[in-house]
Amino acid sequence: MPSAKKADSATSPVRDIVVIGASTGGIQALLELVRTLPHDFPASIFVVQHVAPYAPSLLPELLSRESALPAKHPRDGEQMRPGVIYVAPPDQHLLIEQDKVLVKSGPKENRFRPSIDALFRSAAYGYGPRVIGVVLTGYLDDGTSGLWSIQRLGGVTVVQAPEDAAAPFMPLNALEFVTADHVVPLAELSALLVRLTAEPASASPRVAKATRDLLEIEFSIAKNDNAFELGIIQQGELTPFTCPDCHGALTQLIEGNLIRYRCHTGHAYTISALLSELSESVESMLYQSMRGLEESKMLLQHLGKYFAKNGEQPTADTFFTQADQAGQQARLIKSSIFKHEILSADIPARAPEQNT
Repeated sequence: MPSAKKADSATSPVRDIVVIGASTGGIQALLELVRTLPHDFPASIFVVQHVAPYAPSLLPELLSRESALPAKHPRDGEQMRPGVIYVAPPDQHLLIEQDKVLVKSGPKENRFRPSIDALFRSAAYGYGPRVIGVVLTGYLDDGTSGLWSIQRLGGVTVVQAPEDAAAPFMPLNALEFVTADHVVPLAELSALLVRLTAEPASASPRVAKATRDLLEIEFSIAKNDNAFELGIIQQGELTPFTCPDCHGALTQLIEGNLIRYRCHTGHAYTISALLSELSESVESMLYQSMRGLEESKMLLQHLGKYFAKNGEQPTADTFFTQADQAGQQARLIKSSIFKHEILSADIPARAPEQNT
């Protein structure tokens, strides 16, 4: 098969790159989508479906079984072809560059690798108006930043109608920050993609140099280049917060009304993902504190029994009193754990509109 079509001075660019992101409920959504795609679909399709990092993925086999199009886990550096569905392997970013498919182990974004945002940004950076970005069902907000980049660089943005999604939060978050070109139920998505790929792409919009520079840096980070040496810290406003993953310094990045964070080693978070990660960290520390106090109580009781057995009751009573105090403190922490709420920014946090 020939490689994906390229724009040149003699022909208008075409929309020949489709990037799709999905999470919870995504496998069923993808199966439903590919069943109705025609065998001569003219674009390359790239899919990030959140999966467990160390479990084998059978998604390409499932998609190939249901679709007229072949699906596969690509090799790093493989030439991309139209009419093929490329699925991100577990624990690997799926990226595209110069008509090649990249499979890389760059830093996690929003606690995920593969990252929907990383795929979307690579497509936006390299192909601009030739890209169709699609956000399907899922929790939290992976894909929102990448979809914003696709639209900013002239691509077409599509979001599954939230009321049609098994998990509406990814579509809802995307629509909070991106005025999508199309919001459709899954049953209408295949026909829409066929129509969009048959239309000529729009001209590339004018984009501020700072926007392209940040996209280039973040694309390089996803390829596993050194975030610190690339100057990611200088791309935003340094914050007093630290990365939940590596405890590196976090810099705040703003895209339109969307606030994000990256650490100097490359991990990236939206507000929703950062709050969720920090909340889980707090809960873990509370459990560790409770465990330490309960172990202290057991040791103090053991010592009390030892001294009581040897006829030193005043000393034994001191240890028993301390054991009771440790037990009371452990019960207070246990109560705090059950009252602790897992936070996320599904309540949208918006930044002032920026000129980009």
